[in-house]
Amino acid sequence: MENTDITDILYISYYWPPSGGPGVQRGLKFCKYFPQFSVQPTVLTVDEKQASYPLLDLTFEKEVPQGLEVHRTATTEPFEYYKRISGKKEIPFSGFANQKGKDTLVDKVFKFVRGNLFIPDARVGWNKHALKKADELLQDVKYKAILTTSPPHSTQLIGLKLKKKHNLPWIADLRDPWTNIHYYDQLHHTAIAKRLDEKYEQQVLEEADAIIVTSEDTKRLFLNKPVSIDADKIHVIPNGYDQEDFKFPSNPPKDELLITYVGTITESYNIDVFLKVLAHMMSVHSEVNFKLRFVGQVSDGVKKRIEKAGVLGITEFIPYVPHEQAVKYMMETTLLLLAIADVDTVYSNVPGKLFEYLAANKPIICLGPVHSDTDRIIDECGAGRLFHYTAYDLMVDHMTQVSKAWKVNPNHDLPSINHARYSRRALTEELAEVVMKVIKDR
Repeated sequence: MENTDITDILYISYYWPPSGGPGVQRGLKFCKYFPQFSVQPTVLTVDEKQASYPLLDLTFEKEVPQGLEVHRTATTEPFEYYKRISGKKEIPFSGFANQKGKDTLVDKVFKFVRGNLFIPDARVGWNKHALKKADELLQDVKYKAILTTSPPHSTQLIGLKLKKKHNLPWIADLRDPWTNIHYYDQLHHTAIAKRLDEKYEQQVLEEADAIIVTSEDTKRLFLNKPVSIDADKIHVIPNGYDQEDFKFPSNPPKDELLITYVGTITESYNIDVFLKVLAHMMSVHSEVNFKLRFVGQVSDGVKKRIEKAGVLGITEFIPYVPHEQAVKYMMETTLLLLAIADVDTVYSNVPGKLFEYLAANKPIICLGPVHSDTDRIIDECGAGRLFHYTAYDLMVDHMTQVSKAWKVNPNHDLPSINHARYSRRALTEELAEVVMKVIKDR
């Protein structure tokens, strides 16, 4: 970008270090690279001592750029009561993906309360605190634009109010769909609550000066809603990878064909046929030492499926680890396994870890919908193959070729592949251009 003047913006995000997870990485990396493109963010976030973070990753704190101004506020949320009543120590994810086993009566009640008394989400109690602090900041500094990122989608309502009050350009970054998110039906909305949530979604889509989404299909999803917006208002800026995170050398094992899955996996991730294929490969290629490794949250239902498929004996479970350690596991495997939740909105689901898988230069085996955005990206980068959840024969053929090749050379690392456009720096440049454009247009 040719503009050398520094443009100050207010960047509002609930999730920020020491919170863990892919949503944190997106905002953190944007703020890391923004100054290289003449944009200087000031971050407004929640007090980490009061925040409801499902995951913690203290290693992210050392990645916060030196000199970045970060303001934290109090919050008012129901999760502490949930933990006391349920006896559970974990904060549930938005879709309760980290819940283990079947819902208790308390879980069901809490989901109903969350879906009907806390709209759009249970972190909406942060808004009044964030708005008060934002008003103070906007009085002291002449910010040129406001950028809000979600989930939680309640954060977008902060941007909506600030735009109306201060008449500033506003960019809304929606990392996930809103009322079409795959777990939406689990929240048991009443008709009134659902209409209110849809109203909030429509207001955000129509009032924001620019909408950022992470996939082409999410853009199509929003454009098909009854909203008055032009297609060129929605910009697709996917998640990505930071090359500086990949400081570990590649070190695939020589004595085992190791397949690694990194991240959360629940029953909605349909890996049953792949597990069946793996069991078949073990029986017909006994000379190959297969191993399956999961790094992160694995639901009890998935563990039962692994046991039922007969591959529990070769499976290793490693609990959630800091991001730095997760990258190390990626670099120490033969193949990387990726799965997309088998749900109605599956085509708009491009997992954030896909891009880090690309940076690891390991062949990817992906289970998901053919001709989806994820399928297109993997094919475009020559990074592996996507199989439909039920494509048993194709998976068997592929794994047979992999097994034969492994016996010749256990290192399956890919040559340099075409994934540069998904670097965090390149994606931040795209976002900076959107910021400059909305400022200029206003």
